[in-house]
Amino acid sequence: MKKFASLAEIRAKLDQKELDLQELLAYYFEQISIHKHLNAFNEVFFDSATQQADTVQQKLANGTAGKLAGMVIGIKDNICYAGHEVTASSKMLEGFISPYSSTVVKRLLQEDAIIIGRLNCDEFAMGGSNETSYFGAVKNAADEARVSGGSSGGSAVAVQADMCLAALGTDTGGSVRQPAAFCGNIGFKPTYGRISRYGVIAYASSFDQVGTLTSSVSDAALLLEVLAGADEEDSTVATLAVPQYAQHLRPLAPKKIAVLRETIDNEALDPEIKQAILASLEQFKSLGHEIEYVSFNLLDYLVPTYYILTTAEASSNLSRFDGVHYGHRNTDAESLNSLYKLSRAEGFGEEVKRRIMLGTFVLSAGYYDAYYQKAQQVRRLIREKIEELLKTYDFLLSPVTPTPAFKMGEHSQDPLVMYMADIYTVLASLAGIPAVALPLGNNQAGLPLSVQLMTKHFNEQELLSLSHSFLNKN
Repeated sequence: MKKFASLAEIRAKLDQKELDLQELLAYYFEQISIHKHLNAFNEVFFDSATQQADTVQQKLANGTAGKLAGMVIGIKDNICYAGHEVTASSKMLEGFISPYSSTVVKRLLQEDAIIIGRLNCDEFAMGGSNETSYFGAVKNAADEARVSGGSSGGSAVAVQADMCLAALGTDTGGSVRQPAAFCGNIGFKPTYGRISRYGVIAYASSFDQVGTLTSSVSDAALLLEVLAGADEEDSTVATLAVPQYAQHLRPLAPKKIAVLRETIDNEALDPEIKQAILASLEQFKSLGHEIEYVSFNLLDYLVPTYYILTTAEASSNLSRFDGVHYGHRNTDAESLNSLYKLSRAEGFGEEVKRRIMLGTFVLSAGYYDAYYQKAQQVRRLIREKIEELLKTYDFLLSPVTPTPAFKMGEHSQDPLVMYMADIYTVLASLAGIPAVALPLGNNQAGLPLSVQLMTKHFNEQELLSLSHSFLNKN
């Protein structure tokens, strides 16, 4: 069985009785076994996936199947699924069985998707290489000596190596788009608040957003259509009506695309990525769109602002993991204070501890005004600058990453270098706007390259349509 390009291709096979869901599931189980060494899955849901396949097959037979019937999908291991373990790839939550399902899981199942397993990620979604996972690093299928990207590295590699058709990740500062770029996938992050975060283990609540990793824009559009929309369990979700994104993927009238000059004319940008992006600009022009370079003079402030704010929120969010209510508990503690200290010291990895400590510092008395409050003010400036640009231009374009996937261990000893790798992705997260990473083929070493498009709040339909036209031009 060959790799399927999209759900539409699978549905055609199912409708023509050339394939049934148990055969499809068996194919993906086999792919997972073949690629087990890549370490993309923390757990495969053999029993529940098989049961769901039987249920959906019956619905297909009687004509009542949902929009996602035939989609075999993996979920990042920070998304709750009732009756299944969820760990955020941390020792802190090892063995924890979720008593409820997240809104996104409920909506997947309501539309008859088959959830095949939970996918490896950086611990508590904190990392850019999937090397901080308690369950070990995820290897890039394009070159197993290189990282998958993070924090949704398992999600990206599962799609890259054809272990499932699509995957859910979470994007706090690029954690869907960056691994998608490293693995040659389409990584889509919608507007902040477009998809419910209920049942998603929090890292930084004002940034976290569920996103998708797919091989086709049509699948990304269909997933957004299913997942988006109001949720009474999450007061931060937009109550706007949800368009039928997948049915309206049509060529756009000529649009204005602004290239952020400082992101392209940057000595840190890999020459082959720059060359591929410049070639992509010609493709956009051939589709009738206007390209113009604009200045964005706040580039140097993006990473510091992002890490001050997200670590502060992480410090607060992760305080619940105290060894008392649930999660890892030290058994030798002789007092409540030592129980807290020992449980957290044993349960959290080094990168999570680093971010908690940094976040606690910037929130502490005497430093709150100098760091946290100042970072909030800079975030407002960044958002206003982006909104001003998007009054003139329809889309913004930049690289996704400064380099292709780097080697395992190359940056793990220098957190600042790792943090700076987020310089192009955190912009959309700070502004809360939708963004997508689109594959541009491979470099001479066979490593995937990518370009990023961003647009104004809740303009996902045009972003998906432009992406679809661009990738299907040839």
